[in-house]
Amino acid sequence: MIASRPARLMAAAAREVCGAAVLTAVACALASCSASSSPRGHASSPGSAPSGAFTPAPLGTGSRPAWMLTGAALAQVVADPAILAGLGRSRVLEILHPGQKLLALAGAQPVVTFSSVSELEQAVSGGQLPAGTRMLLYDPEAWGFTPHDEQLNPAAAAGRAQKIAHAHGLSLIVAPALNLTTVRPDPAGGPRWRQFLRLGLPGAIAKVSDVLELQAQSLERSTSTYAAFVRDAAAQARAANPRVAILAGLSTNPPGTEVTSQQLSAAIHATRGVVDGYWLNIPGRGPRCPTCNSPRPDLGQAALRTVF
Repeated sequence: MIASRPARLMAAAAREVCGAAVLTAVACALASCSASSSPRGHASSPGSAPSGAFTPAPLGTGSRPAWMLTGAALAQVVADPAILAGLGRSRVLEILHPGQKLLALAGAQPVVTFSSVSELEQAVSGGQLPAGTRMLLYDPEAWGFTPHDEQLNPAAAAGRAQKIAHAHGLSLIVAPALNLTTVRPDPAGGPRWRQFLRLGLPGAIAKVSDVLELQAQSLERSTSTYAAFVRDAAAQARAANPRVAILAGLSTNPPGTEVTSQQLSAAIHATRGVVDGYWLNIPGRGPRCPTCNSPRPDLGQAALRTVF
């Protein structure tokens, strides 16, 4: 759910966020377009194809990673002016569901999320994306929101989603959950993250992604395990697609024992030389996260302060 736009946050945002020229530069950096073709978003006519190959620029660097958050999470963390200023100097992606409005705090760009290819195709073809959309997020998981055939073969599903996105001048982020290994497990067994690697999912999905998001947040209680998975998955993905950008997942309140801000900070600092950025989750308990703990935006703020 996206929080309502607080007046005090918008006032702070107006003082801190870069001007229109900077927003345009961020849009061009994130857009999957070449200098020889004009940017295209949701306004492209169905079936229109962009000219030239897709070569998305890296989202961020080790010293200045990109950040992806929901609007609600973004509104919570930027209550701290230092974090608002820090995010304003970074590339920020705001996750929206179709029909939600962009808060655009810290110069965030919209990323519209879908759990199935059919949802994605309907929204793109039906012109249901917010103005300025340049990126889509496909989030296949072993849950009721993703069709079973897509759970069985997420790489094939991601390939269909990418073709749809590219036909409309859009880039695609794919965020496969580790629990996909419960649908088609590796015979050798073991922890989900090891099965995920042995099944070759990072490489297979990277081939049909512009950005691969590694849902590593369940591993963040162990810095060494988190870093090992992110490092090995990123290496596998880049071997399959050298152009793919990599994001890693973090959560302030994943299911299970509570995490600390020190664990979040350690996960970031152990991997920031490996990835292009992070998806910082501050989920509320609901159908998409029924066993999540209570939201802890304070932990997200504490971790971000160590970055900025």
